[in-house]
Amino acid sequence: MPALEPNPTGGQRTLLRILGVMLAVSVVIGVIATFAAGN
Repeated sequence: MPALEPNPTGGQRTLLRILGVMLAVSVVIGVIATFAAGN
């Protein structure tokens, strides 16, 4: 089954949203850590 579908089912959409949020949080933490280390 494809990783990304044009119209994913509810379960796939929820999983994709969770993964997106986790990725966003990781990026934000990384940026904050970079600025903290830079200062």
